[in-house]
Amino acid sequence: MKYIEHDLVYQKMKKRIFLNHLLKELFFLATTFGVLVLAVLIYRVLVDGIGFLNFDFLTNRLSTEPDRAGIMGAILGTLWLMGVVIPITMILGIGTAIYNELYARKGKLQSIIETNISNLSGVPSIVYGILGMTIFVKTLSLGNIVLAGGLTMSLLVLPIVIVSSQEAIRAVPGYLSEASYGLGATKWETVKNIILPAAMPGILTGSILALSRAIGETAPLVVLGIPALLIPFPTGLFDRFTVLPMQIYYWTLDSSLVSEYANLAAATIIVLLVMLVVLNSVAIIIRNKFQQRY
Repeated sequence: MKYIEHDLVYQKMKKRIFLNHLLKELFFLATTFGVLVLAVLIYRVLVDGIGFLNFDFLTNRLSTEPDRAGIMGAILGTLWLMGVVIPITMILGIGTAIYNELYARKGKLQSIIETNISNLSGVPSIVYGILGMTIFVKTLSLGNIVLAGGLTMSLLVLPIVIVSSQEAIRAVPGYLSEASYGLGATKWETVKNIILPAAMPGILTGSILALSRAIGETAPLVVLGIPALLIPFPTGLFDRFTVLPMQIYYWTLDSSLVSEYANLAAATIIVLLVMLVVLNSVAIIIRNKFQQRY
């Protein structure tokens, strides 16, 4: 009997070890495939666009002539857009997460609100574009200006920031806040001095992912009617604007008519990737400054 039991245990262990190795290889192949596809895409973009990337391309205005076209207006528009998205998203997103986790009464209503917030992060981006067009462009009569675009993109990424911030706050060890209360600190002092600094790495990680999505989205801006060819440079929140993803989108469409537009789109992609790396690097540096072990 003991021999049979040992044999069964051995067979189960053998199957588990085989399954473990099989899944490990599958995950490795999936990761390798993703990295290879990304490497091929980056290689193609660099080959097609690096020759068109020069100082004139970065500083010139947009033009219908490929040899004179530049993206300074799109770069400024992207920076103005993120200048609206970042503060609105961070303030509202983190504030909502703090209220839901630390102040709101636990109950059915809060559970429904949290479920809806989580579901909103999976809504297609074009739906947010329709919402932004209805509220900001038509109802408030803002038009397709920087402020309307920034508010729309903030709505798009706000659920991601809220959910990630709530998860980061939940991950803070309970004994830290209990020790703070034991020393006589108020609730807000505990939140400000203990919970938020401890949760900040997780909050910033979610915010980096959300803002990276915002800077690369096109569909909501297409619905808002953001132009691709805009000669004046945006100088404020109430100016019309265009952004790098919009320019990439339209140049890609026009490449079937003029082949040089494909090279211009590739060069613009390089600039957009550099901007993403710079913004993410700054956010990661800030996150690492708050990184602590408890």
